[in-house]
Amino acid sequence: MKILRLKEILKEKGITGKEFALMVNVTEASVSNLVKGDSIPRKQLLIDIAAALDVDLKDLFISTKPQKNPKEIIQTIKNSIEDLEALYETIDKRS
Repeated sequence: MKILRLKEILKEKGITGKEFALMVNVTEASVSNLVKGDSIPRKQLLIDIAAALDVDLKDLFISTKPQKNPKEIIQTIKNSIEDLEALYETIDKRS
């Protein structure tokens, strides 16, 4: 099961697997296994990876929460705006 975003982060930062292996003192085979999700790094290696890539530790991981689609997000925002408008009307009537 793939839990790390290493492939995406390395691509974003323009770092090759070989360069990354040198940065965190592991073999290129280890990097390949981490990127593919075939192995899970030890705690200290995770810390070293985050430091080497200059990212927050939590940003290394793929989110386990289901992501809302854009239409759901927009509807949530619209509902919030309507709730705020109703609240303002209530406050305005009391003033």
